[in-house]
Amino acid sequence: MNAIEHTYIETNGVRLHVAQQGPEDGELVLLLHGFPEFWYGWHHQMAALSEQGYRVWAPDQRGYNRSDKPDEVKAYDMDHLVEDVVGLIKQSGRKKVILVGHDWGGIVSWKVAEKHPELIQKMIILNAPHLSAMSKHVLERPSQLLKSSYILFFQLRGLPEKLFSRDNWDIASNALKGSSIEGTFSEQDMDAYRTAWSEPEAMKSMINWYRANGRNLMRSNADARISVPTYIIWGTKDQFLGKELADKSLNYCDNGKGILLGNATHWVHHEQPEHVSKLMLDYIQEA
Repeated sequence: MNAIEHTYIETNGVRLHVAQQGPEDGELVLLLHGFPEFWYGWHHQMAALSEQGYRVWAPDQRGYNRSDKPDEVKAYDMDHLVEDVVGLIKQSGRKKVILVGHDWGGIVSWKVAEKHPELIQKMIILNAPHLSAMSKHVLERPSQLLKSSYILFFQLRGLPEKLFSRDNWDIASNALKGSSIEGTFSEQDMDAYRTAWSEPEAMKSMINWYRANGRNLMRSNADARISVPTYIIWGTKDQFLGKELADKSLNYCDNGKGILLGNATHWVHHEQPEHVSKLMLDYIQEA
């Protein structure tokens, strides 16, 4: 098995920690995590992809774990998040990469594909909606507002991060365990997450993504077509995002397809790591 390497890459005015695995001359797969994860959330997929000869980069996105944590909320605006990824791709020396995103990483991936399709060969999205699909879905299904009500709580300055950090991150840990299939996250996993959350200013910076982009999550852009070949993998038992969002997101893709996994939640790549890795590899290798 290829060893995981750790490095730092300067991009868009910030220094990002990037976990890397696989042969250096392999085709590059860029994995973007969501909240409240960090690069480690992809360790199963990193191993599977690198064993098949791919070079894999899994960055801690800005504000997370060992990456830079700008102080101002506006530093986490979507435009900055997109340019971080564009910078990483350009630093890689590749003309195009395979882009994979889950949760917030998926939302950023959608935006990168919209604004910079020339940099992406294929894209894979795990339980993350196209923002235009999300805004229209909220209008049609007000129940989605209840599922997303935590976003409003995150707008409060200082309180969410203080609550999460109490009792050795008990609330944050229970949120992961309670929204996933029992046994998905081991104690070893949770220790890794607690360590990442304990990095100075990390939780505040992570939540600043919601503070900077709360309005964007509900704002529609009817012209936001995706020309990049796209594959959506969606756990249907997601407590935060209705499964209808998978089909509605595909409506914005010129060349898209998807699969619903009925026995998986929002944390589909943790719950079914081998299956999800195979789905990803099959799609990447598809002619």
